[in-house]
Order: sequence, then structure tokens, then C-alpha cells
Amino acid sequence: MKKVLVSDTIAPEGIAIFKEAPGIEVDVMTNLTPDELRGVIGEYDGLAIRSATKATAELLAKATRLKVIGRAGIGVDNVDIKAATARGIIVMNTPFGNSITTAEHAVSLMLALARQIPEANASTQSGKWEKSRFMGVEVTAKTLGIIGCGNIGSVVASRGIGLSMRVIAFDPFLSAERAQSIGVEKVELPELLRRADVITLHTPLTDMTKNIIDADAIAQMKTGVII
Repeated sequence: MKKVLVSDTIAPEGIAIFKEAPGIEVDVMTNLTPDELRGVIGEYDGLAIRSATKATAELLAKATRLKVIGRAGIGVDNVDIKAATARGIIVMNTPFGNSITTAEHAVSLMLALARQIPEANASTQSGKWEKSRFMGVEVTAKTLGIIGCGNIGSVVASRGIGLSMRVIAFDPFLSAERAQSIGVEKVELPELLRRADVITLHTPLTDMTKNIIDADAIAQMKTGVII
């Protein structure tokens, strides 16, 4: 019997998959402290996490039986990949699991900023009626700049096109053929920063992407750009 520990909150449907699988015993313990997790991890063959659990080298050193870590999400920056690889532990994620949800959330944030919805809501809740103060801007015919046009970024692109926006994208891994097929113009980062009215980021956190929006980048942008 293989044992799996679920140490972060995941949907009941996900727990059910483990419980219904033959030969697997699943324990759900979502409130463990790092010390408590280190104390029990040696009993498990699999670890299912989201963002809260940090699979550090110190934790993995205690995981003498662990064979696989599965993250219910896209990035794996909360897992020490080097330490896991050294111990022969497979690290997996779910890159397509929440692509549409995340993309729609990004579009929601864009529209909320463009229409100043949070500020207008706060003003109205305080008893004011400042219609002229919160005119906002239309996104139609504006240029949407997408940094990272993978699983999520490409969905954002399709939604932007549906809103009659011009869509440009910076992604070193985006081929010209793929860009054409999803209806975006592939550009380099300085051009995107210069042209975009709205900028949205959909990249993993790496040495290449960390602080990609810094003071120098902001200085290249249009006045009033939405990020």
C-alpha cells in the first residue's frame, strides 16, 4: 500500500481521486507546521501540495520514502527541484488545470482597472455619486501586451481579441507560426513596453523573469499604462 499525504487544501474531487485509486492510502493534513511536516514526511510515498507547503531541501532530506511530488497548480517554485532531483523524486504540476480561470481573472482585473471599478465602488459605498470622476477608458482598439504567451497568456490573448484589442506578445519560446495561429503579433520586450496600453504578465518566476518590470521598464511605458 502506497501512502500519499495531501498537505495543502485541494478540491474534494481531487481527494476523491486518491481515495478511489486502488493501492493508495491518503492522509489529508493541511495545518501542519514545517516542523510537524518534517516529522511525518518519512512515512509517505507521495506528496500533494499547492502553494502553502514549501518542499525545501531540509524537508526532502527527511522524505526517505518519497517518490513523487504533485502540485495542484502551474508553477513549482515552492519545490527545491535540485534537491528533489538529487533524491530521485519526480516533481509534477498541472499546467492546464486553471488556465482559463486565471486568464479570465486577469481580464477581469484589466477591466476593473480600466473602468476604475474598485475606486468607484468605494466612493459609492461611502454615499457619494461621482460619475464624472470615474469615467475610465475603453479597452476597444487599445494594445494589450502579454509577457509570457503560454497556456494562460494565449487564453488572455483570445479574450483580448474578443474585446477588439490589438494583441502583442513577448515570449522567447513563442514561435512565429504559433503567434500567427492565435492572432498575436510577436515583439521584443522593449517594443511591447513602448506600445502597450495594458500589460499583463503570465510567466513562471525564474532568474530571467524576476523583476522584469523594474524602474527602467516602467520608464519606457506609456503614461497611464495599466499593469
